[in-house]
Amino acid sequence: MQTRNKFMDDISQLMTNAMGVAHGAREEAETAFKGMIDRWLADRDFVTREEFDAVRAMAQKAREENAALEARIAALEAAAKG
Repeated sequence: MQTRNKFMDDISQLMTNAMGVAHGAREEAETAFKGMIDRWLADRDFVTREEFDAVRAMAQKAREENAALEARIAALEAAAKG
């Protein structure tokens, strides 16, 4: 029958605890880094995707209205000449 070595059990437990601490420290560092990046991005006044899409839609509508008005002006000018 094989007996367990107390020293090896203690070393194993110590390594297990050290790995738990390292994992916790990594998660804490990731959280801190993500918070720092989020604050940096917020300070840069970047727009959200939704805001960008809304402005793009407004610009597209304005271009279409502009093209329609140009066609209307051209038709009015042609009618006035002829």
